[in-house]
Amino acid sequence: MSVIPLLLSLGLALVCPPLLLGVIHKTKAILTGRVGAPVLQPYYDLWKLLQKGAVYSRTTSWVFRAGPLVSPAAFLTAALFVPLTTPSALLSFWGDVVLWAYLIGVARFITVLAALDTGSSFEGMGASREVTFASLAEPALFVALAVIAKVTGSVQLSEMFGPVLGQAWRTAGPALALAAASFFLVLLAENARMPVDDPTTHLELTMIHEVMVLDHSGPDFAFILYGSALKLFLFSVLLVRLLVPVHIGVVWLDLVIVVAGLLGLAVLIGIVESSMARLRLIRVPQLLVTSGVLAAVGLLLVWR
Repeated sequence: MSVIPLLLSLGLALVCPPLLLGVIHKTKAILTGRVGAPVLQPYYDLWKLLQKGAVYSRTTSWVFRAGPLVSPAAFLTAALFVPLTTPSALLSFWGDVVLWAYLIGVARFITVLAALDTGSSFEGMGASREVTFASLAEPALFVALAVIAKVTGSVQLSEMFGPVLGQAWRTAGPALALAAASFFLVLLAENARMPVDDPTTHLELTMIHEVMVLDHSGPDFAFILYGSALKLFLFSVLLVRLLVPVHIGVVWLDLVIVVAGLLGLAVLIGIVESSMARLRLIRVPQLLVTSGVLAAVGLLLVWR
């Protein structure tokens, strides 16, 4: 395969993530009767933060400074295994789906360590909530991926979300639909979206992800925001490839399909966040367990 489509996919992964956040914010503004910020506002915010200086507490160590760098680096590495506009990815090998999932876990791990390194009980509270909910979201994620692996007969991302998936919908449609529903709930939880977390709040009793990054500033905070956007992008791409397994073979047409699917999913997330209130913390585990049950039922349907 030509290297140009693969490089085009990598460029899409580098440039597109903040756009999804802009579409989500714009959708929420329109649905709530506001003008809202421009769709490209996340790019402006990142650029503004990159021009600022970073402030470090004397109580922090190198772990605090490494967090904003390791986290987006892990997401960028994970992006190399995701097939975007082509049936194959830049990096691919048998079982790479496990590495992809654990790269997501590495990013979370270093973010939690950076939060704990501040010595703040406030950030420690957020770190505790983060790992608690992650321990419930990760099983649902793996079971949903297991459903896709079972129907496609592969544990390689480029094959699991490749042309074979389109044929699998004809024979295992209900199971894949359950896996897609589970994956969507995991996407909301992993990316701190409503109804699991409110990314715009600064209330102590409701913060989860945002509380872990309060002490970061300047370029460090820009890297964290970009990493969060990239994480949303990665989950969104896999969900779009699951729901719209169309591979025409023409690079620009496949690119249009993927981008249209990503924008549509961003609008859907914006609608969900505008129409639902944030769940109480004690209700979030129930939502994640429901996600796991949906995926488990889908796995039972295809397990023979």
